[in-house]
Amino acid sequence: MSQASLTERVSPCSVRGFVHSCVSSEFDREGFGEGEYRYFAEPFPEAVTGLKRALYPRLLPVARDWWTRLGRETPWPDSLREWLAMCHAAGQAKSTPILLKYRAGDWNALHRDLYGDLVFPLQAVINLNDPGVDHTGGEFLLYEQRPRAQSRATATLIPHGHGLVFTTRDRPVESRRGWSAAPVRHGVSVIRSGQRFTLALVFHDAA
Repeated sequence: MSQASLTERVSPCSVRGFVHSCVSSEFDREGFGEGEYRYFAEPFPEAVTGLKRALYPRLLPVARDWWTRLGRETPWPDSLREWLAMCHAAGQAKSTPILLKYRAGDWNALHRDLYGDLVFPLQAVINLNDPGVDHTGGEFLLYEQRPRAQSRATATLIPHGHGLVFTTRDRPVESRRGWSAAPVRHGVSVIRSGQRFTLALVFHDAA
């Protein structure tokens, strides 16, 4: 499984504070689609810090299990603080929590959030709007290249305040020959109307 739902909600008061602590840029400048994204500057909003600290230990056993099945080393320590310190020592010191804004006609190209040699294999996206009320379209897309099989795509509308955990890079897939890595990319379909805001949490920092 390359995705899983989060049942905990982000409060509306936390959402309102996000926009004021970010640095802005646009997708089309980078060739990633159309829309606006803003990286958070430290100190992060309490909701961002709390979510990352709460999710990391829950995702860590899955990350270690996946990499073990693929015969890879599992470099991640028990604490998020130690892991980010490893990223910084390796030259990956730029923060990666990001706020994404899409208007009608905007979209996000399929991609993977790989910012250096050190990678945590799971990340989360949290929807800050109400689909069907604040916007139409804007499904979260996953595209999986399966070994020796047809590629598979999924489209998901994430409920307001809920999140989705998904694969940052690839995931283990079992076959007759053992475990293979299935690369997964993610993106967002075209927004047909309204505005869509999401919070993305990547657990490794960027070079």
